[in-house]
Amino acid sequence: MTDTPIARTPAEQALLRNLDLLVDGKISDWVNLFTPDGVLEFPYAPPGWPDRFQGHAAIHDHMRKFPEHLSVTFHNIRFHPVSDPELVIAEFDGEGTVLSSGRAFRQTYISVIWTQDGRITRYRDFWNPVQLMEALGGAEAATRAVQS
Repeated sequence: MTDTPIARTPAEQALLRNLDLLVDGKISDWVNLFTPDGVLEFPYAPPGWPDRFQGHAAIHDHMRKFPEHLSVTFHNIRFHPVSDPELVIAEFDGEGTVLSSGRAFRQTYISVIWTQDGRITRYRDFWNPVQLMEALGGAEAATRAVQS
């Protein structure tokens, strides 16, 4: 990651660690950032795509092939002030490459993450799936990648 801000709270630290592990493709370590019953949500998932995963097994099953499909970097991370030290709201930009095609994509994210004792209890990830779908070669190819 470039231009990484200083994390002031455990929740902010969890977000930065989350991004580092995605960049490194360390999905098992990434899943372990969550509590055993943690939730990962994608409110803008396209129709037919799953939008909620709960527990380590479900989250790992969904994300396990991420490093086989995508190479990503994140930058321009901005934390928004909140009064709860176990909550982080952040905006950041991502750039990536679809490994099978070499197609590049850009994405702007808004993440809302609740933590407990430094571990993620709920992660709501707001991003535009159309940009990723186009980079993966269209809706059908993207669905196959997500469901494989």
